[in-house]
Amino acid sequence: MVTIKDVVEQLSKCVDPEIGADIVSIGLIQDIKINGNNVKVKLTMTSPMCPVTSIILADVQLRLESIKGIEKVDIELSWDPMWTPEMMSPELKAKFNML
Repeated sequence: MVTIKDVVEQLSKCVDPEIGADIVSIGLIQDIKINGNNVKVKLTMTSPMCPVTSIILADVQLRLESIKGIEKVDIELSWDPMWTPEMMSPELKAKFNML
């Protein structure tokens, strides 16, 4: 059975090449739903004009498909709510001196 922990572990390996941090720490993941062997991830980008959106989405798709037991991956790109720096993990905020 696929778990949220399995999904988050794989998403934590997806790195935004512009920021150099994983998408979980950046705060891009808005929701994860698991229905049997199907996973749906709702995420955002730091900006609608993000030039690496397609790279990140492809990485998410490949990493989630690599989880044993997953049959279908659905990725929803959402702009509600819009990303803000407050969504970053405390560790990443500290790295960027934003505390």
